[in-house]
Amino acid sequence: MFIQEGAEAGAQLAKFGAGIGAGIVAIGAGLGIGRIGAAANEGIARQPEAAGEIRGGSVILAALIEGVALFAVVVTLLIGNS
Repeated sequence: MFIQEGAEAGAQLAKFGAGIGAGIVAIGAGLGIGRIGAAANEGIARQPEAAGEIRGGSVILAALIEGVALFAVVVTLLIGNS
């Protein structure tokens, strides 16, 4: 009986940890994309003629960060549900 309660507590703790991990990933991705946007705006303000290249590079970097963040959230949720 005590073993079953311990297993349930462990499963709940794993789900809690997965939620914390997914939250940390979302915060990190948001901060990273925000820094990309800030740097792109500053770069465009300094060199308006390079706006197209800066914008294209920042969109690609933001997409890569989103992909990594999605992968990390999926992994944390899969680990939390196992």
